[in-house]
Amino acid sequence: MFERLRFLYNRIGEKLWVKPLITCVLSIMIVFLIKQVDYYEIDQLVPEINKNSVETLLSIIASSMLAIATFAVGSMVSAYNSAGSSATPRSFPLIISDDESQNALSTFIGTFIFSVIALMVLKNGYYGKSARFMIFALTLIVLGAVIVTFVRWVDSIARLGRLGRIVNKVEKATDDALQRRRLAPTLGGVPSGQLKPVGQAVYGNSIGYVQRIEMAGLQGTAERLQLQIMVDALPGTFVAPGRVLAYVTTDSGALSEKDTDQIAKTFLIGGDRTFDEDPRFGLVVLSEIAIRALSPAVNDPGTAIDVIGTLVRLFTHWSKTVEDDDSRDFKYDRVMVPEISLWDMFDDAFNAIAREGAGAIEVVVRLQKAFQALALIGDPKIREVAIFQARLALARAELSLNLPEDLDIARKATKLVGTF
Repeated sequence: MFERLRFLYNRIGEKLWVKPLITCVLSIMIVFLIKQVDYYEIDQLVPEINKNSVETLLSIIASSMLAIATFAVGSMVSAYNSAGSSATPRSFPLIISDDESQNALSTFIGTFIFSVIALMVLKNGYYGKSARFMIFALTLIVLGAVIVTFVRWVDSIARLGRLGRIVNKVEKATDDALQRRRLAPTLGGVPSGQLKPVGQAVYGNSIGYVQRIEMAGLQGTAERLQLQIMVDALPGTFVAPGRVLAYVTTDSGALSEKDTDQIAKTFLIGGDRTFDEDPRFGLVVLSEIAIRALSPAVNDPGTAIDVIGTLVRLFTHWSKTVEDDDSRDFKYDRVMVPEISLWDMFDDAFNAIAREGAGAIEVVVRLQKAFQALALIGDPKIREVAIFQARLALARAELSLNLPEDLDIARKATKLVGTF
């Protein structure tokens, strides 16, 4: 249940209108709830506030907040466009869900609505002495919050579209997904290992990417129908009506179409991949950022080198989590799930960079140093894949590097990985 709520919360966070809508509703509620203060008969305890002064303050805030909110939206759109062109469009969901930008926009719009509604209510004599004092005090607090938010937001928006910040956001999202997957490498199900798929195939009806698998739903269906289910499409898999989602084995014969549809519905399929439960997607996005930097139009090998370092950190964290994970809880004992392939992860992370950077000796050397670092972290599986990737990167470099001295440097760097 928690994982489902987290997934839904992240999807809502990618909608730019949600937080402003909530603040608008809260602003309207607060304006009318303040009237309740008049019923407590505390007029003698609060100072007399001139009605005109409150109206003037609210009028100033109302007129300025609309302009600031419009300016904020324009600045955010410019930052989004800059991020999409300098990094990769696949990073856009992380950028648009930036909390500081959304909170700032919500504050500006909410303050505008608050001031307009409060001004209208005040002009119609809705407030008594106590409520008028409360609305004045609250307006001053809101004004202070707006000033602080605006100053912080200016600093944030100046960095939002920066490539370094985007890389950090993608790294954080990828690392979170990797850690969750290593704590539950089979999503709580039983490892399928090298078992070949058997049983009745279950197909989906949609075209897109598997974003999430409702493991609890699969387990419930399996228990009700006395089934064993083998998942064949992990989150991140592209599926179509002819693509198998899972295989079902049962002693009671073939399942009905209604039952297979119920199993298929536990696979949430959408038009885009997401970072939450698809660790490989984060690796792909980082790789895309690197190869865009290596394109002739950008020619920024430094960014590619930074991304390579980021990938080394991610795989190192992945390895440490494996070492610390002494026990696994298979709470979905009727669902078999394959583990994510380390070979596929390395392909997602390094293949494109090695291909596009094969002609740049500085990128080739940094790749070999990255593979050397990964080969030495003490994980035999990672070492095996790192050595293979080092050989592959060298083979690409030998086809692209023309200067003999560069080839010698690349070969010497590869020898450090232990390939020869």
